[in-house]
Amino acid sequence: MLTVAVTGATGAQGGATARALLAAGHRVRALTRTPHAPAAQELRRFGADVRHADFDDPPSLGPALAGADSLFAVTTPFGTDTAAEVRQGRALLDAAAAARVRHIVFTSAAHADRGTGIPHYDSKAEIERHLRATGVPWTVIAPAAFMDNFAGGWSLAGLREHTFAWPMPSGTPLTLIPAVDIGAFAALVLGRPADFTGRRIDIASDTLTPAGIAAALSAAARRTITHQALPLDQVRHHSHDLAAMFAYFATTGLDVDVAGLRRAHPEVRWHTFADWAAAQDWPALLAPAPAEPASRESAPTESASA
Repeated sequence: MLTVAVTGATGAQGGATARALLAAGHRVRALTRTPHAPAAQELRRFGADVRHADFDDPPSLGPALAGADSLFAVTTPFGTDTAAEVRQGRALLDAAAAARVRHIVFTSAAHADRGTGIPHYDSKAEIERHLRATGVPWTVIAPAAFMDNFAGGWSLAGLREHTFAWPMPSGTPLTLIPAVDIGAFAALVLGRPADFTGRRIDIASDTLTPAGIAAALSAAARRTITHQALPLDQVRHHSHDLAAMFAYFATTGLDVDVAGLRRAHPEVRWHTFADWAAAQDWPALLAPAPAEPASRESAPTESASA
C-alpha cells in the first residue's frame, strides 16, 4: 500500500486518479487550495486525507508532501497563463524532490514533447524537462483530447441546439480519452513504478472523426446532432492558444496507439466514446440553460486536451 499525494484532486484528472487509487487500496493525500469545497468533502467520504496546498505558496507544499511515497502532478494554465503554469509546476516538483518523494507521475498532453507550437503544450513540455532534472524517478502520462469536455461549456451549449460545434473538418480523426481512464491508467502506473519509471506514454481510449462523435452523441442523447466546423478565426478571437491546438488537431493530428494500449493494459478497462456518451445524463445536461446576455459569443473557453 502506497501513500500517494494527488494534486488537482478536486478536478477531473486528479479526482479520477484519487478515486482509482482508493479503489486499489492505496492511501490518498488529496492536495487542494480549497479543502472545504464540496469536491474535497466528497473525497473525504471516500477515504482520502484532504490537505491544503497551493502551488503559489511554496511553504504549503512541503508539509503536504512530507511522508508521501509518490506524487500525481497535474498543472494547468487555464485561469492563469502558461508562465504561471511553468512556475507552479517547477515549485511543485522541487517541493516533491525536497520531500524525498520516490516516484512522480506527471500528466502532460499527447504530443507535447514534439514541439507543437501550442502554448499550453509547450508549457507542459518545459515542466517535463524540469521533472527529468529533479533526479526523482518519474513517469509522464500524456492524455489526448478529453471526452468530458463535450458535456460542458461551449460544446454543451451547441448540443442544446442540436449542433456539435467543433473546429475540425468532419472527416478528420481525433484521439480521445475520458477522465476515468486517465485516472485508472495513472493509478496503474503509480502502483507499478518498476514497470513505468523513465517512460513517457501518450494515452487515448478511442479515435473518432467529428462526424462520428456527432453520430455517437445523437445515439446517446436520442436527438439528431450534426457536426458544424467552427471557424478557427472565431476560436482565435477568444484564444490564440486553443486556435493553435485545433489547427494542430486538424493537420498533424494526435496519433496515439489506442489498440496497443488496450492490448498492453486491459486492466484499465478503456472506454470507447460510445461507452462514455451512454453514461452521461443527457436529459439533465441538455435541459435549457439560463438565458445569457445576447452579446456573448459562443467559442471554446477550455482546453480540449490536458
